Amino acid sequence: MSLRGTVIAVDGPAAAGKGTLARRLAAELGLPYLDTGLLYRATGRRVLDAGADPRDAGAAEGAARSLSPTDLARPDLRGPEADRAASAVAAIPGVRAALLDWQRDFGRTHGAVLDGRDIGTVVFPDAPVKLFVTASPEARAHRRWLELLDRGVATEEATVLKELQARDAQDAGRDVAPLKPANDALTLDTTALDAEAAFRAARALVRQRLGR
Repeated sequence: MSLRGTVIAVDGPAAAGKGTLARRLAAELGLPYLDTGLLYRATGRRVLDAGADPRDAGAAEGAARSLSPTDLARPDLRGPEADRAASAVAAIPGVRAALLDWQRDFGRTHGAVLDGRDIGTVVFPDAPVKLFVTASPEARAHRRWLELLDRGVATEEATVLKELQARDAQDAGRDVAPLKPANDALTLDTTALDAEAAFRAARALVRQRLGR
């Protein structure tokens, strides 16, 4: 199934599995893939590197406008500190405006699978396929905890759950592009699904929406 030129929006909260899912869909469909969350993570990291507060609009906007592809390849864009910084800069209208054209240019060039939190609602509201990938907070926290342990980051699962719930509240409660499913998004709950089952379900939803 080749869908060159098609934009597929994959949104959802942290650790719902949308990144793994979007990568596999992109490979299956022959489309480029973009993890838009990396743009905000890299912006937040640049602000932290400068010794500034990620909630500082001026510092955050400056960091967003100076991003380069090298920033997206940094090895320190994951983890609780990066999560908090990304969520903080993402709430700043100027940051979102600075990164919006970047995302749209990427998707419009050849089509793409993009994952994030506002792809279907703001970045590509006319995308023919919109998926909203979610899971229970407990399931997502357990996945994130295992990821952190695998990277050698020692932490308590209860702490991860608390931080994830705080991130959810901040993402859903911000004034600009709050996290929510688009009105025409297809929802996929991965709480009880492993990566393979989630991929099969997502592929079926894509086929359903495109009439393939």
